Amino acid sequence: MNISGTHFNYYHVCKRKLWLFSKGISMEHTSDLVYEGKLIHEESYPQRTERYEELEIGGCKIDYYDRHNKVIHEIKKSDKIESAHEWQLKYYIHVLEYNEIKGVTGILEYLALRHKSQVVLTDDDRNEIREIKMKIETILSSDDCPLTIDSKICCNCSYYEFCYIAEE
Repeated sequence: MNISGTHFNYYHVCKRKLWLFSKGISMEHTSDLVYEGKLIHEESYPQRTERYEELEIGGCKIDYYDRHNKVIHEIKKSDKIESAHEWQLKYYIHVLEYNEIKGVTGILEYLALRHKSQVVLTDDDRNEIREIKMKIETILSSDDCPLTIDSKICCNCSYYEFCYIAEE
């Protein structure tokens, strides 16, 4: 089973979102916030596409990889789910290591906040990634959709209406 960085991110945000995404139920195309994030990603640093390369490896698509310095640049709009972003980036580093690319680090960038943080993968993280991958595989193979989480982040989720708007 190919697990992507998106799976890792969604695992840390909402198991229901992870399950729905894995079943091909995608609501991102209906979300203005997702569209805004894509615009930020594409328009904020147009020179990045010239300096860094896009890399597809092990089921992951890394948008900005600096091969010379072995640095993954992950751009996000908001830090509201920073932990999920960090784990997504750590998973990318793990995938590169698994494919014999050693010494990779990451930079997590929040453009609107003008904030950057370096992300490295520790031995504890590697162990945690193995455990999380097993948990993700369990969720993805389940026939049952996980319950809603009723969190404040749900209001801005592209799946909000799917999860919370009930028929009268």
